[in-house]
This record gives sequence, C-alpha cells and structure tokens, in this order.
Amino acid sequence: MPPLRVLISADQIRERIAELGAEIDRDYPGGEPIYLIAVLKGACIFLADLARAMQTPARFEFIGISSYGKGKTTSGEVKVTKDLDVSVEGHHVILVEDILDTGLTLSYLMKLMAQRKPKSLRIATFLNKPERRRSHVHVDYVGFRIPDEFVVGYGLDYDEDYRNLKDVCVLG
Repeated sequence: MPPLRVLISADQIRERIAELGAEIDRDYPGGEPIYLIAVLKGACIFLADLARAMQTPARFEFIGISSYGKGKTTSGEVKVTKDLDVSVEGHHVILVEDILDTGLTLSYLMKLMAQRKPKSLRIATFLNKPERRRSHVHVDYVGFRIPDEFVVGYGLDYDEDYRNLKDVCVLG
C-alpha cells in the first residue's frame, strides 16, 4: 500500500463538523426537517456526523453518482446510479458531498434537484479543492479547503479502500 500522510486529523474534523452543525441550525430556525441527501458513497460518514451535530430535525436520503470510475481523476461524465426514494418537493434540502473538486458533479446535481422543486436547496461539502474547479458551484457549508492532492479517509476512497480512516490523508 502507498504511504499516507495525515492532512486533517480526526480531532480537527470533529471540531469543524460541530461548527457546521451550529451554522445549519442558525440558518434553519423554524424546526422544519431538512433532507440531507448524501452523494454515495463518500459522503455517508460526513452525513452521519453532520446530522448528529445538528439540533434541526434531519431526514436522510441518498443519491448515487458516478464520475470517477477506478482512477484518481474524474471522467467528466456524470450519471445517476441510484436515485432518491422520496419526493423532496416543498422540503428543505442540503446536498451533502464528500469533496468538491471540478464542480461537474455538484453542478449536475443542483440542476437535477432544482427540477424537483424543493423549498430550499443548499450544498454542504466536507472538502473543497478550488484549484481543480471547472464549473462554478456556490457552496453554503464547507468543512475544509484543501490543496490539489489526492486524499482518502473519512469516507473518501481509492478503488474502494481507505474509507474507514478517521483522518483525511494524502495518498502518496
């Protein structure tokens, strides 16, 4: 296995997610439930920790998107591999993503979700890698801004490995 270098520690992650949960609670004071829609598979751990950091009621949904295949770079083609199980029309929605890289996936998802007529639509991304952006995406909640390095851990993988690491690590 290639060597790993810790970029963001588990302690830093816990602290930042608590802050993000408080930000979301401030933005949604009415007590209405929010659909947190995790982009599979990478965002699952972030979704679970974010929901536990919130006081606002949260409902979970999942959408599967493919744009990477087995490589370290995006193919540029986005396709839905698993759609939502419920209608989000008239509900608050936060798309929960593991990493915002080129922006192609989230641009596609924002258009797709907007067609479903949610009451509000926002994005929470665990990691933001702005140097790789090819499509502008407005993100409402950002965990960490990171440099243009390939990272694994805390849900992020390389060929399905490393998702269970507690830290975010650079794959060397």
